Amino acid sequence: MDPYRQVADKLDSLGIEYEVVEHEPTLDVETADKYIEGVKGVRTKTMFLTNKKKTAYFLAIMDEFKRMDLAGFEEITGTKRIKMASENSLVEKLKLIPGMVSPFGLMNNEERDIKVYIDEDIINEKRMCFFPNTNDKTLFLDTSDFLRFLEDLGYEVNVVKL
Repeated sequence: MDPYRQVADKLDSLGIEYEVVEHEPTLDVETADKYIEGVKGVRTKTMFLTNKKKTAYFLAIMDEFKRMDLAGFEEITGTKRIKMASENSLVEKLKLIPGMVSPFGLMNNEERDIKVYIDEDIINEKRMCFFPNTNDKTLFLDTSDFLRFLEDLGYEVNVVKL
């Protein structure tokens, strides 16, 4: 199934309203910004992380301009030697490729073994945006609906200072 259609069908089944902006394929949210200028919603970046032994996986969501403090994230999670997950892990766990990392990929995580962290600096924003498992669209939805989506998938959301 088309990755975007999978996301749209899931959101539709939950009665979640969303706005989609189609654009040229991009590999990062900074480039996508020029296509979504003027649309309200915090611009996010999603990072897929793991420990050195690949026994723990994390999805960290934050403002696109914020830098990840990996040492601080290790303290938050109680996990040592956290790094960006490999392309192989990204494909295996989320069925995504680099440049398209998105929390919507959690629909493909059959093991439900990825812990989700959202930065407290963006959790109170009205709307957020993400790539909908493809990099030629940006999807905007209310933060409360996004949290409901994650809950429906069975994920606990950890709101922390990233």
